Parts: sequence; structure tokens; C-alpha cells
Amino acid sequence: MNEYRRTKTTVSLVNYHFVFCPRYRRKIFLRADVEERFKQLVQEICGELEIIIVALECDKDHTHLFLNAPPTFSPAGIMAKIKGVTSKKLREEFSHLQHLPSLWTRSYFVSTAGSVSSETIKQYVEQQKTRG
Repeated sequence: MNEYRRTKTTVSLVNYHFVFCPRYRRKIFLRADVEERFKQLVQEICGELEIIIVALECDKDHTHLFLNAPPTFSPAGIMAKIKGVTSKKLREEFSHLQHLPSLWTRSYFVSTAGSVSSETIKQYVEQQKTRG
């Protein structure tokens, strides 16, 4: 989680915490088979994109994702990919979800998290002008 990613031109540590819900707060994760398949799909998508899943949990009507992503991906891009693929596949594979035009709401929560607090970074930046 706090390991820096290195490429030829970047060193980064980009962690995102996402929370999102099915449309109308449907309790789709009450069924263990839907939850299990959702988690499999997220693991496949993240594997393809080289996104590391730090934590992934589902409650009955929402899901939490804590991801470590390359700096080339925006939060909106990550959500579009995960929501798009999981919506399509889950509605294809589970008959009780087929009638839904889309599985997820368009909204989501995202926050960033790193290995240090915002206060620590603020102090570091402020101290830079006093360094000799």
C-alpha cells in the first residue's frame, strides 16, 4: 500500500478510496454469489490495468474499494472501467439483474490517501522556504 511505483519517468504513490452504490440502493450484495462474482470481476479489471487492490468489501447496498493506481489513471477513468464492466457482466450473468438498464448510479465517493497525512505534507511544504 505504501510502496512507491517506479517507471522510467515517474515515482508515485496514488491511493484512492472509492464508495459507490447500485441504482435505487438495491441490496444486490445480499446474495453471496453476486458479491463473489463482483469481487472476481474487479480483481480481473484491476489486474489488467495494473491497479493493486488494497481492500475490497461489499455491504448489502454499496461497496468500498481501496486501490493503489498508476498515476496515468484518473479516478473517473477507474470508476468508468470498473462500473462499466461489472454492470454489463453482472446483468448478463444474473437473471434477477437483467431488467435493469444500468446497475450503478452515476455518482461515487472518492478520496485520496497516501503514506503520510495532509498535515505532514503541509508542514513539509511550508518548511521548504525556510531551508537554507
